[in-house]
Amino acid sequence: MLDALWPVKGPEPLPGAILPNRRIVAYYGNPLSRRMGVLGEYEPEQMLRMLDAEVKAWQAADPATPVQPALHLIAVVAQASPGRDGMYRARMGDSLIERVSRWAASRNALVFLDVQVGRSTLRQELPALARFLQRPNFHLGIDPEFSMKNGGLPGKRIGTFDAEDVNYAAEFLQGLVTTHRLPPKVLVVHRFTRNGVTNYRNIRLRPEVQVVMHMDGFGSPWLKQNTFREFIKAEPVQFAGWKQFYKSRNDNPRTPIATIARLNPKVLYIQYQ
Repeated sequence: MLDALWPVKGPEPLPGAILPNRRIVAYYGNPLSRRMGVLGEYEPEQMLRMLDAEVKAWQAADPATPVQPALHLIAVVAQASPGRDGMYRARMGDSLIERVSRWAASRNALVFLDVQVGRSTLRQELPALARFLQRPNFHLGIDPEFSMKNGGLPGKRIGTFDAEDVNYAAEFLQGLVTTHRLPPKVLVVHRFTRNGVTNYRNIRLRPEVQVVMHMDGFGSPWLKQNTFREFIKAEPVQFAGWKQFYKSRNDNPRTPIATIARLNPKVLYIQYQ
């Protein structure tokens, strides 16, 4: 019965749209930390060679779908301490974003800027990133886990976004696409709990923005497939994503590429952490 919900009926892709004709394979993290993901765990050249290998593996698994590499940088990082403004988040400097942008350019890769708002909001954080997001190869990720709109501290409690938040992010990107005559943007929304994204039916699709509901979280292959079924497949928005950890003890063995490639809905955004 769930298969009948996919593919989602949405706007026809505009010229320059990445999805659904390409699959994005992204490396996630922050160069300032070896603990946040593969993007910062290794030296840049080693990390990029590893990304090359994953791109080749995905291309071999599904030759009919071209693979687009990407680097997914956590550009606003949730913090355990409030900081001077009490927002429990740290904004990364322009120089760090430019550094990752140069790494991406060496592989003709996309750049995703990920936002963990803490006790701030998307309305407060996204305008500060507009000068980067108006570049054609820059896209956006938003992380409900660290949106503490209902109280609590990042990392101590799982946060939430509502459809209203997702719609704001999409409207913000739509404005950049329209104003600067850009190809459509990709908006990645992380999710691994029921309340991670509320009122999903109210998310409005628009041709300028392609929304990926990304199955986040770790666990055994069977557990992750159940999570994918419950929170991505059963609550369709537009496109589907999948998170894969390299070194989590709870994510070993990793779900094989061949298994992910056979999932329905088709997974078009793969993130390695």
